[in-house]
Amino acid sequence: MTRRRLGFSTRAIHGDPGARPDWTPVAPPLFQSSTFTNPIGSTSEVLYSRYGNNPNQTAIGKRLALLEGAEAAIFVASGMGATALAHLAVLRPGDHLLSSEWIYGGVHRLFAQEFGRLGIDVTFVNPVHSRSWKQAMKKTTRAIFVETPTNPLLRVIDLEPAAQLCKAEGLALLVDSTFASPLNLRPLEHGADVVIHSATKYLNGHSDVIAGAVAGTESLVEEVRKLMQVWGQAIDPHAAWLVDRGLRTLAVRVERHNATGLKVAEWFAQQKPVAAVHYPGLATHPDNEVARRILNGFGGMVGIELRGGARAAERFLRALTIAAHAPSLGGVETLVSEPRLTSHASLSAEDRARAGIPDGFLRFSLGLEDADDLIADFAHALAQL
Repeated sequence: MTRRRLGFSTRAIHGDPGARPDWTPVAPPLFQSSTFTNPIGSTSEVLYSRYGNNPNQTAIGKRLALLEGAEAAIFVASGMGATALAHLAVLRPGDHLLSSEWIYGGVHRLFAQEFGRLGIDVTFVNPVHSRSWKQAMKKTTRAIFVETPTNPLLRVIDLEPAAQLCKAEGLALLVDSTFASPLNLRPLEHGADVVIHSATKYLNGHSDVIAGAVAGTESLVEEVRKLMQVWGQAIDPHAAWLVDRGLRTLAVRVERHNATGLKVAEWFAQQKPVAAVHYPGLATHPDNEVARRILNGFGGMVGIELRGGARAAERFLRALTIAAHAPSLGGVETLVSEPRLTSHASLSAEDRARAGIPDGFLRFSLGLEDADDLIADFAHALAQL
């Protein structure tokens, strides 16, 4: 008899469930130990938390692999760590990487500054011009990197052109899917080879953990694990235990984020002090058709542009009572940040404007509060402008 495939929520909570012995704890125990006793004379790998084989570490890796449809997955100490190790697993000195130019600032610095020191060449490409990938290729090109949805404009990249090119040329396609989470997008189903997450965000969902994750083939994840052991980026057992807790509510949280995101975006679109709203669920968004085709939900991230620039943004932020002015995203509470002071602080005002991020741009990570309460909070803040 063929076993029925379990639903997303069931997998997020139980992984691959089996029979439970009597007196099994319902909540998983925390193995807050750096090391474990070894069988005398055994040649098996020792259990050591820096090696990533602590039971708390391995449990969440197996769970994420099930959610992404991957052969394996591994969690590490940060999203930047996951990005670095995933690329070092597929690239060698002398190799060339094609990267979308619409990526997180920290990753851009990693590629532009640090990879060169390792002998890895990087070219940045506009990801919506599908022919740009082919035109920018070199004989040494080995991989393509894409972030989708992007930060902070919420552009949704169609993965199919890059995936087709990678398949034809024997390249690896790496996708940062942090903003979507596995509920809204599973890149492996669209031709990607590697999925990267900042697990600090939606996978954990409670703004109390720094972590990253990589999912892909067994061989890829094993290479990441070997690099993790050398570079010392294992996730702490307690952080892994907290991620385990977060994964159990991932589906219901993201469903709520999706609903609130659409409601708030539609409301902002009707407000006169708001010059533009960036949300892939709106018909006015340039990638609305792509988003409807490849996403299962539009997410809880919303960007707006306030008339009045930086001064208007500051007045708006000072008037908020529910939403907090803080970086990061994906938690149960609503956070608001200004890219001009965070992710894009290194750019001049003119460069930010050319990138579509003028002063007065605010990025919202909408939490699990009642949507009507958030809208009332935002209405009060807009009234101060």
